[in-house]
Amino acid sequence: MNLIDDLRAMLGADGVLDADEVAGRQAGIWRADRLMARALARPRSTAEVAAVLRYCHAHRQPVVTHGGLTGLVHGADTTADQLILSLERMRTIERVDPVQRVAHAQAGATLQAVQEAAEAHGLSFPLDLGGRGSATIGGNASTNAGGNRVIRYGMTRDMVLGLEAVLADGTVVSSLNALIKNNAGYDLKQLFIGTEGTLGIITRLVLRLREKPTTTNMAFAAFDSFDRIPAFLKHMDRRLGGTLSAFEVMWRSFYLLVTTPPAKGKPPVGQNHPYYVLVESQGSDRELDTRRFNAAMETALEEGLIADAAIAQSDADCHDFWSLRDDVGQIMVQGTPAIFDISLPIAEMERYTRDLDAAMTAAIGAHHLYIFGHLGDGNLHLAVPTPPADHAALRPKIEEAVYRGLAAFRGSVSAEHGIGLEKKPWLSISRSPEEIALMRTIKAALDPQGLLNPGKVF
Repeated sequence: MNLIDDLRAMLGADGVLDADEVAGRQAGIWRADRLMARALARPRSTAEVAAVLRYCHAHRQPVVTHGGLTGLVHGADTTADQLILSLERMRTIERVDPVQRVAHAQAGATLQAVQEAAEAHGLSFPLDLGGRGSATIGGNASTNAGGNRVIRYGMTRDMVLGLEAVLADGTVVSSLNALIKNNAGYDLKQLFIGTEGTLGIITRLVLRLREKPTTTNMAFAAFDSFDRIPAFLKHMDRRLGGTLSAFEVMWRSFYLLVTTPPAKGKPPVGQNHPYYVLVESQGSDRELDTRRFNAAMETALEEGLIADAAIAQSDADCHDFWSLRDDVGQIMVQGTPAIFDISLPIAEMERYTRDLDAAMTAAIGAHHLYIFGHLGDGNLHLAVPTPPADHAALRPKIEEAVYRGLAAFRGSVSAEHGIGLEKKPWLSISRSPEEIALMRTIKAALDPQGLLNPGKVF
Protein backbone atom coordinates (compact mmCIF):
# COMPACT_ATOMS: atom_id res chain seq x y z
CA MET A 1 0.00 0.00 0.00
CA ASN A 2 1.06 3.58 -0.61
CA LEU A 3 -0.77 5.30 2.23
CA ILE A 4 -0.31 8.91 1.17
CA ASP A 5 -1.12 8.37 -2.50
CA ASP A 6 -4.15 6.26 -1.66
CA LEU A 7 -5.48 8.79 0.83
CA ARG A 8 -4.91 11.67 -1.59
CA ALA A 9 -6.97 9.82 -4.14
CA MET A 10 -9.83 9.88 -1.61
CA LEU A 11 -9.37 13.33 -0.06
CA GLY A 12 -7.58 15.36 -2.72
CA ALA A 13 -3.98 16.53 -2.88
CA ASP A 14 -4.44 19.04 -0.06
CA GLY A 15 -6.33 16.55 2.09
CA VAL A 16 -3.19 14.72 3.26
CA LEU A 17 0.06 15.88 4.86
CA ASP A 18 3.15 13.68 4.75
CA ALA A 19 5.43 12.90 7.70
CA ASP A 20 7.67 15.93 7.14
CA GLU A 21 4.71 18.29 7.00
CA VAL A 22 3.24 16.71 10.12
CA ALA A 23 6.54 17.27 11.98
CA GLY A 24 6.10 21.00 11.52
CA ARG A 25 3.08 21.01 13.82
CA GLN A 26 3.15 21.48 17.60
CA ALA A 27 2.07 18.41 19.56
CA GLY A 28 -0.37 20.29 21.77
CA ILE A 29 -1.04 23.11 24.17
CA TRP A 30 1.87 24.02 26.45
CA ARG A 31 4.13 21.55 24.63
CA ALA A 32 7.37 22.22 22.78
CA ASP A 33 7.56 18.85 21.00
CA ARG A 34 6.28 18.21 17.47
CA LEU A 35 3.80 15.75 16.05
CA MET A 36 4.93 12.51 14.50
CA ALA A 37 2.92 10.23 12.22
CA ARG A 38 3.04 8.46 8.87
CA ALA A 39 0.61 11.06 7.57
CA LEU A 40 -2.23 13.36 8.54
CA ALA A 41 -5.59 13.03 6.79
CA ARG A 42 -8.01 15.97 6.63
CA PRO A 43 -11.47 14.79 5.57
CA ARG A 44 -14.32 17.25 4.94
CA SER A 45 -17.32 15.02 5.70
CA THR A 46 -18.53 11.93 7.52
CA ALA A 47 -18.43 10.06 4.20
CA GLU A 48 -14.74 10.86 3.78
CA VAL A 49 -14.00 9.84 7.39
CA ALA A 50 -15.77 6.55 6.70
CA ALA A 51 -13.75 6.01 3.51
CA VAL A 52 -10.48 6.60 5.37
CA LEU A 53 -11.43 4.20 8.15
CA ARG A 54 -12.55 1.49 5.73
CA TYR A 55 -9.16 1.75 4.04
CA CYS A 56 -7.29 1.71 7.37
CA HIS A 57 -9.32 -1.25 8.59
CA ALA A 58 -8.50 -3.21 5.45
CA HIS A 59 -4.78 -2.44 5.85
CA ARG A 60 -4.66 -2.64 9.67
CA GLN A 61 -3.49 0.96 9.90
CA PRO A 62 -3.79 2.53 13.40
CA VAL A 63 -5.59 5.89 13.54
CA VAL A 64 -5.57 8.69 16.13
CA THR A 65 -8.17 11.47 15.89
CA HIS A 66 -7.16 15.09 16.42
CA GLY A 67 -9.35 18.03 17.35
CA GLY A 68 -7.94 21.21 18.88
CA LEU A 69 -5.08 19.48 20.77
CA THR A 70 -5.97 21.25 24.01
CA GLY A 71 -6.00 18.05 26.08
CA LEU A 72 -3.60 17.64 28.98
CA VAL A 73 -3.29 13.84 29.39
CA HIS A 74 -1.52 12.89 26.13
CA GLY A 75 -4.76 11.45 24.82
CA ALA A 76 -3.96 12.36 21.20
CA ASP A 77 -0.27 11.40 21.16
CA THR A 78 0.89 9.44 18.13
CA THR A 79 3.82 7.31 17.08
CA ALA A 80 5.62 7.40 13.75
CA ASP A 81 3.66 4.43 12.34
CA GLN A 82 0.19 5.86 13.05
CA LEU A 83 -2.15 7.97 10.94
CA ILE A 84 -3.58 11.21 12.32
CA LEU A 85 -7.17 11.90 11.28
CA SER A 86 -7.70 15.62 11.85
CA LEU A 87 -11.16 17.20 11.88
CA GLU A 88 -9.77 20.66 11.09
CA ARG A 89 -11.73 20.88 7.82
CA MET A 90 -15.00 19.76 9.45
CA ARG A 91 -15.88 23.01 11.20
CA THR A 92 -19.34 23.74 9.82
CA ILE A 93 -22.16 24.67 12.16
CA GLU A 94 -24.91 23.28 10.01
CA ARG A 95 -27.87 25.00 11.61
CA VAL A 96 -29.33 26.35 14.84
CA ASP A 97 -32.98 25.53 15.56
CA PRO A 98 -34.26 28.21 17.96
CA VAL A 99 -37.61 26.45 18.44
CA GLN A 100 -36.21 23.04 19.39
CA ARG A 101 -33.24 24.87 20.93
CA VAL A 102 -30.57 22.69 19.38
CA ALA A 103 -27.51 23.22 17.21
CA HIS A 104 -26.26 20.80 14.55
CA ALA A 105 -22.49 20.99 14.09
CA GLN A 106 -19.58 19.12 12.61
CA ALA A 107 -17.19 17.82 15.23
CA GLY A 108 -14.31 20.08 14.19
CA ALA A 109 -16.21 23.28 15.05
CA THR A 110 -14.61 25.11 17.96
CA LEU A 111 -16.47 25.52 21.21
CA GLN A 112 -16.33 29.29 20.82
CA ALA A 113 -17.88 29.11 17.35
CA VAL A 114 -20.77 27.03 18.71
CA GLN A 115 -21.25 29.48 21.57
CA GLU A 116 -21.34 32.44 19.15
CA ALA A 117 -23.75 30.69 16.77
CA ALA A 118 -26.13 30.04 19.67
CA GLU A 119 -25.85 33.61 20.94
CA ALA A 120 -26.82 34.95 17.51
CA HIS A 121 -30.24 33.38 18.16
CA GLY A 122 -30.54 34.62 21.75
CA LEU A 123 -29.52 31.19 23.03
CA SER A 124 -26.57 29.80 24.93
CA PHE A 125 -24.42 26.70 24.70
CA PRO A 126 -23.33 26.68 28.34
CA LEU A 127 -20.22 24.51 28.15
CA ASP A 128 -17.29 26.84 28.80
CA LEU A 129 -13.58 26.40 29.42
CA GLY A 130 -10.36 28.32 28.96
CA GLY A 131 -9.45 26.69 25.63
CA ARG A 132 -12.78 27.61 24.01
CA GLY A 133 -11.13 29.23 21.00
CA SER A 134 -9.16 26.09 20.06
CA ALA A 135 -10.98 23.15 21.64
CA THR A 136 -13.36 21.42 19.25
CA ILE A 137 -16.85 20.32 20.11
CA GLY A 138 -16.03 16.76 19.01
CA GLY A 139 -13.03 16.73 21.32
CA ASN A 140 -15.18 18.12 24.14
CA ALA A 141 -17.61 15.25 23.62
CA SER A 142 -14.98 12.54 23.25
CA THR A 143 -13.44 13.57 26.59
CA ASN A 144 -16.73 14.57 28.25
CA ALA A 145 -15.30 17.99 29.08
CA GLY A 146 -16.53 19.82 32.16
CA GLY A 147 -15.45 23.42 32.55
CA ASN A 148 -16.70 26.36 34.53
CA ARG A 149 -20.48 25.87 34.77
CA VAL A 150 -20.95 22.16 35.47
CA ILE A 151 -22.62 23.01 38.77
CA ARG A 152 -25.64 24.32 36.84
CA TYR A 153 -25.61 22.64 33.44
CA GLY A 154 -23.65 19.41 33.87
CA MET A 155 -20.83 17.96 31.80
CA THR A 156 -20.68 17.81 27.99
CA ARG A 157 -22.58 14.52 28.22
CA ASP A 158 -25.59 16.46 29.48
CA MET A 159 -25.50 18.83 26.50
CA VAL A 160 -25.27 16.28 23.66
CA LEU A 161 -28.65 15.03 22.44
CA GLY A 162 -27.37 13.06 19.48
CA LEU A 163 -24.32 12.42 17.37
CA GLU A 164 -22.93 10.71 14.32
CA ALA A 165 -19.83 8.53 14.62
CA VAL A 166 -17.77 6.26 12.42
CA LEU A 167 -16.64 2.88 13.73
CA ALA A 168 -13.22 1.35 13.15
CA ASP A 169 -14.39 -0.56 10.09
CA GLY A 170 -15.94 2.53 8.48
CA THR A 171 -19.52 1.85 9.54
CA VAL A 172 -21.42 5.10 10.09
CA VAL A 173 -23.66 5.16 13.16
CA SER A 174 -26.00 8.10 12.70
CA SER A 175 -27.87 8.83 15.90
CA LEU A 176 -28.64 12.52 15.35
CA ASN A 177 -31.44 12.67 17.90
CA ALA A 178 -32.78 16.15 18.66
CA LEU A 179 -35.19 15.11 21.42
CA ILE A 180 -34.56 15.70 25.12
CA LYS A 181 -36.61 12.62 25.98
CA ASN A 182 -35.88 9.50 23.97
CA ASN A 183 -35.78 6.19 25.82
CA ALA A 184 -36.15 4.01 22.72
CA GLY A 185 -33.52 1.39 23.41
CA TYR A 186 -29.84 1.87 24.19
CA ASP A 187 -28.51 5.41 24.24
CA LEU A 188 -25.77 4.67 21.72
CA LYS A 189 -24.21 8.13 21.82
CA GLN A 190 -22.83 7.28 25.25
CA LEU A 191 -20.47 4.78 23.62
CA PHE A 192 -18.60 7.72 22.10
CA ILE A 193 -18.91 10.42 24.76
CA GLY A 194 -16.00 10.29 27.20
CA THR A 195 -14.32 7.34 25.49
CA GLU A 196 -11.50 9.41 23.97
CA GLY A 197 -11.83 8.25 20.37
CA THR A 198 -11.13 4.61 21.24
CA LEU A 199 -14.53 3.26 20.11
CA GLY A 200 -15.34 5.49 17.14
CA ILE A 201 -14.75 8.91 15.64
CA ILE A 202 -17.44 11.51 16.33
CA THR A 203 -18.15 13.51 13.16
CA ARG A 204 -21.38 15.44 13.82
CA LEU A 205 -23.36 16.41 16.90
CA VAL A 206 -26.76 17.68 17.99
CA LEU A 207 -26.24 20.01 20.95
CA ARG A 208 -28.78 21.13 23.50
CA LEU A 209 -29.01 24.91 23.83
CA ARG A 210 -30.47 27.03 26.62
CA GLU A 211 -31.99 30.47 26.78
CA LYS A 212 -29.18 32.99 27.04
CA PRO A 213 -28.85 34.55 30.50
CA THR A 214 -29.11 38.34 30.34
CA THR A 215 -27.73 39.17 33.77
CA THR A 216 -24.56 38.14 35.61
CA ASN A 217 -23.75 38.80 39.24
CA MET A 218 -20.39 37.82 40.71
CA ALA A 219 -18.40 38.12 43.89
CA PHE A 220 -14.93 37.23 45.09
CA ALA A 221 -14.99 35.99 48.68
CA ALA A 222 -12.20 35.25 51.16
CA PHE A 223 -12.32 32.57 53.86
CA ASP A 224 -10.30 32.01 57.01
CA SER A 225 -11.29 28.36 57.38
CA PHE A 226 -12.18 25.69 54.84
CA ASP A 227 -15.31 24.49 56.63
CA ARG A 228 -17.00 27.80 55.82
CA ILE A 229 -16.71 27.13 52.07
CA PRO A 230 -19.19 24.23 51.75
CA ALA A 231 -21.53 26.10 54.10
CA PHE A 232 -21.25 29.15 51.81
CA LEU A 233 -21.92 26.95 48.77
CA LYS A 234 -25.14 25.64 50.31
CA HIS A 235 -26.13 29.13 51.43
CA MET A 236 -25.70 30.68 47.98
CA ASP A 237 -27.30 27.80 46.11
CA ARG A 238 -30.33 27.96 48.39
CA ARG A 239 -30.66 31.75 48.29
CA LEU A 240 -30.14 32.18 44.54
CA GLY A 241 -33.15 30.13 43.49
CA GLY A 242 -31.43 27.91 40.90
CA THR A 243 -29.34 30.65 39.27
CA LEU A 244 -25.95 29.66 40.77
CA SER A 245 -23.77 29.07 37.71
CA ALA A 246 -20.18 28.87 38.97
CA PHE A 247 -18.40 28.23 42.26
CA GLU A 248 -14.64 28.30 41.80
CA VAL A 249 -12.07 27.91 44.58
CA MET A 250 -8.47 29.07 44.89
CA TRP A 251 -6.03 28.19 47.62
CA ARG A 252 -3.92 31.15 48.75
CA SER A 253 -0.85 29.93 46.83
CA PHE A 254 -2.71 30.22 43.52
CA TYR A 255 -4.39 33.51 44.46
CA LEU A 256 -1.03 35.04 45.30
CA LEU A 257 0.42 33.79 42.04
CA VAL A 258 -2.25 35.44 39.87
CA THR A 259 -2.49 38.71 41.83
CA THR A 260 1.22 39.47 42.27
CA PRO A 261 3.53 40.82 39.55
CA PRO A 262 4.54 39.73 36.96
CA ALA A 263 0.88 38.59 36.84
CA LYS A 264 -1.38 41.40 35.63
CA GLY A 265 -4.30 40.59 37.94
CA LYS A 266 -5.21 42.87 40.84
CA PRO A 267 -6.40 41.37 44.14
CA PRO A 268 -10.11 42.13 44.66
CA VAL A 269 -9.72 41.26 48.37
CA GLY A 270 -6.71 40.99 50.68
CA GLN A 271 -4.03 38.37 50.03
CA ASN A 272 -3.71 37.11 53.60
CA HIS A 273 -6.57 34.57 53.67
CA PRO A 274 -6.03 30.82 53.11
CA TYR A 275 -8.96 30.31 50.68
CA TYR A 276 -10.87 32.27 48.05
CA VAL A 277 -14.04 31.63 46.05
CA LEU A 278 -15.39 33.12 42.85
CA VAL A 279 -19.17 32.80 42.87
CA GLU A 280 -21.40 33.61 39.89
CA SER A 281 -25.14 33.79 39.34
CA GLN A 282 -26.78 34.19 35.92
CA GLY A 283 -30.39 35.17 35.41
CA SER A 284 -32.79 37.32 33.42
CA ASP A 285 -34.03 40.14 35.67
CA ARG A 286 -31.28 42.63 36.47
CA GLU A 287 -32.99 44.38 39.36
CA LEU A 288 -34.34 41.23 41.00
CA ASP A 289 -31.19 39.17 40.40
CA THR A 290 -28.87 41.88 41.72
CA ARG A 291 -31.00 42.46 44.81
CA ARG A 292 -31.17 38.73 45.54
CA PHE A 293 -27.43 38.19 44.96
CA ASN A 294 -26.40 41.13 47.13
CA ALA A 295 -28.77 40.07 49.89
CA ALA A 296 -27.31 36.56 49.84
CA MET A 297 -23.79 37.96 50.11
CA GLU A 298 -24.75 40.34 52.93
CA THR A 299 -26.35 37.51 54.89
CA ALA A 300 -23.26 35.34 54.37
CA LEU A 301 -21.09 38.11 55.80
CA GLU A 302 -23.43 38.70 58.75
CA GLU A 303 -23.48 34.97 59.58
CA GLY A 304 -19.68 34.78 59.50
CA LEU A 305 -19.49 32.46 56.50
CA ILE A 306 -17.06 34.75 54.69
CA ALA A 307 -14.20 36.88 56.01
CA ASP A 308 -14.27 39.46 53.22
CA ALA A 309 -15.76 39.91 49.77
CA ALA A 310 -15.78 42.11 46.69
CA ILE A 311 -18.96 42.25 44.61
CA ALA A 312 -18.65 42.97 40.89
CA GLN A 313 -20.13 46.33 39.93
CA SER A 314 -19.78 46.00 36.16
CA ASP A 315 -19.14 43.60 33.30
CA ALA A 316 -15.49 44.68 33.47
CA ASP A 317 -15.31 43.53 37.09
CA CYS A 318 -16.79 40.16 36.11
CA HIS A 319 -14.21 39.82 33.35
CA ASP A 320 -11.40 40.65 35.78
CA PHE A 321 -12.63 38.10 38.32
CA TRP A 322 -12.70 35.36 35.69
CA SER A 323 -9.30 36.45 34.39
CA LEU A 324 -7.79 35.59 37.77
CA ARG A 325 -9.29 32.12 37.74
CA ASP A 326 -8.23 31.50 34.13
CA ASP A 327 -4.66 32.80 34.47
CA VAL A 328 -3.16 29.32 34.79
CA GLY A 329 -0.37 30.35 32.43
CA GLN A 330 1.36 31.91 35.43
CA ILE A 331 2.18 28.39 36.59
CA MET A 332 4.18 27.82 33.42
CA VAL A 333 6.48 30.70 34.39
CA GLN A 334 7.50 28.76 37.49
CA GLY A 335 8.90 25.77 35.59
CA THR A 336 7.63 22.62 33.90
CA PRO A 337 4.46 21.77 35.81
CA ALA A 338 2.92 18.47 36.76
CA ILE A 339 -0.80 19.22 36.36
CA PHE A 340 -3.61 17.13 37.84
CA ASP A 341 -7.39 17.06 37.56
CA ILE A 342 -9.07 15.13 40.38
CA SER A 343 -12.43 14.71 42.09
CA LEU A 344 -13.20 13.82 45.68
CA PRO A 345 -15.90 14.58 48.27
CA ILE A 346 -15.91 18.26 49.21
CA ALA A 347 -15.80 17.42 52.93
CA GLU A 348 -12.48 15.59 52.43
CA MET A 349 -10.69 18.28 50.40
CA GLU A 350 -8.98 20.07 53.27
CA ARG A 351 -7.60 16.87 54.76
CA TYR A 352 -6.57 15.52 51.38
CA THR A 353 -4.68 18.66 50.35
CA ARG A 354 -3.00 18.98 53.76
CA ASP A 355 -1.86 15.36 53.63
CA LEU A 356 -0.80 15.80 50.00
CA ASP A 357 1.44 18.74 50.86
CA ALA A 358 3.14 16.64 53.54
CA ALA A 359 3.48 13.66 51.20
CA MET A 360 4.98 15.89 48.52
CA THR A 361 7.54 17.26 50.96
CA ALA A 362 8.54 13.73 51.89
CA ALA A 363 8.74 12.68 48.23
CA ILE A 364 10.48 15.63 46.55
CA GLY A 365 11.39 18.13 49.28
CA ALA A 366 10.67 21.85 48.95
CA HIS A 367 7.99 22.55 46.35
CA HIS A 368 5.15 24.84 45.27
CA LEU A 369 1.67 23.35 45.22
CA TYR A 370 -1.00 25.41 43.47
CA ILE A 371 -4.62 24.38 44.06
CA PHE A 372 -7.72 25.76 42.34
CA GLY A 373 -10.78 24.45 40.54
CA HIS A 374 -14.48 23.76 40.38
CA LEU A 375 -15.14 23.05 44.06
CA GLY A 376 -18.90 23.16 43.59
CA ASP A 377 -18.52 20.04 41.41
CA GLY A 378 -16.04 18.33 43.75
CA ASN A 379 -13.25 18.95 41.22
CA LEU A 380 -9.80 20.32 42.07
CA HIS A 381 -6.87 21.14 39.80
CA LEU A 382 -3.38 20.73 41.23
CA ALA A 383 -0.14 22.02 39.74
CA VAL A 384 3.41 21.44 40.91
CA PRO A 385 6.09 23.31 38.91
CA THR A 386 9.43 21.55 38.58
CA PRO A 387 12.82 22.50 37.13
CA PRO A 388 12.68 21.43 33.46
CA ALA A 389 15.82 19.30 33.78
CA ASP A 390 14.35 17.42 36.77
CA HIS A 391 10.76 17.05 35.58
CA ALA A 392 11.04 13.49 34.20
CA ALA A 393 12.57 12.24 37.46
CA LEU A 394 10.17 14.10 39.77
CA ARG A 395 6.91 13.49 37.95
CA PRO A 396 6.43 9.82 39.02
CA LYS A 397 6.99 10.78 42.66
CA ILE A 398 4.47 13.59 42.42
CA GLU A 399 1.91 11.33 40.73
CA GLU A 400 2.33 8.74 43.47
CA ALA A 401 1.59 11.34 46.14
CA VAL A 402 -1.41 12.82 44.29
CA TYR A 403 -3.12 9.60 43.27
CA ARG A 404 -2.43 7.34 46.23
CA GLY A 405 -4.07 9.88 48.50
CA LEU A 406 -7.31 9.60 46.50
CA ALA A 407 -7.70 5.88 47.06
CA ALA A 408 -9.07 6.31 50.59
CA PHE A 409 -11.99 8.37 49.27
CA ARG A 410 -12.58 6.42 46.03
CA GLY A 411 -11.85 9.71 44.32
CA SER A 412 -11.36 10.12 40.60
CA VAL A 413 -7.94 10.46 39.01
CA SER A 414 -9.66 12.31 36.17
CA ALA A 415 -12.53 14.67 36.87
CA GLU A 416 -12.79 16.14 33.37
CA HIS A 417 -9.61 15.69 31.31
CA GLY A 418 -9.82 11.99 30.46
CA ILE A 419 -7.24 9.21 30.92
CA GLY A 420 -5.14 9.25 27.74
CA LEU A 421 -1.67 7.85 28.31
CA GLU A 422 -0.81 9.86 31.37
CA LYS A 423 -3.37 8.46 33.82
CA LYS A 424 -3.55 4.94 32.44
CA PRO A 425 -1.40 3.41 35.22
CA TRP A 426 -3.73 4.91 37.85
CA LEU A 427 -7.12 3.95 36.42
CA SER A 428 -7.56 1.17 38.98
CA ILE A 429 -7.79 3.74 41.78
CA SER A 430 -11.09 4.96 40.37
CA ARG A 431 -12.43 1.89 38.51
CA SER A 432 -12.85 -1.67 39.75
CA PRO A 433 -11.39 -4.70 37.95
CA GLU A 434 -14.89 -5.60 36.77
CA GLU A 435 -15.44 -2.14 35.30
CA ILE A 436 -12.11 -2.23 33.48
CA ALA A 437 -12.86 -5.72 32.17
CA LEU A 438 -16.19 -4.49 30.77
CA MET A 439 -14.41 -1.55 29.12
CA ARG A 440 -12.06 -4.00 27.42
CA THR A 441 -15.01 -6.12 26.27
CA ILE A 442 -16.70 -3.10 24.66
CA LYS A 443 -13.43 -2.07 23.00
CA ALA A 444 -12.92 -5.57 21.59
CA ALA A 445 -16.47 -5.66 20.24
CA LEU A 446 -16.32 -2.30 18.43
CA ASP A 447 -12.65 -2.23 17.47
CA PRO A 448 -11.37 -5.84 17.45
CA GLN A 449 -8.14 -4.90 15.65
CA GLY A 450 -7.40 -2.15 18.19
CA LEU A 451 -6.89 0.48 15.50
CA LEU A 452 -8.56 3.52 17.09
CA ASN A 453 -6.38 5.60 19.41
CA PRO A 454 -4.41 2.49 20.38
CA GLY A 455 -2.88 2.22 23.81
CA LYS A 456 -5.03 4.92 25.42
CA VAL A 457 -7.24 4.64 28.55
CA PHE A 458 -6.27 1.05 29.57
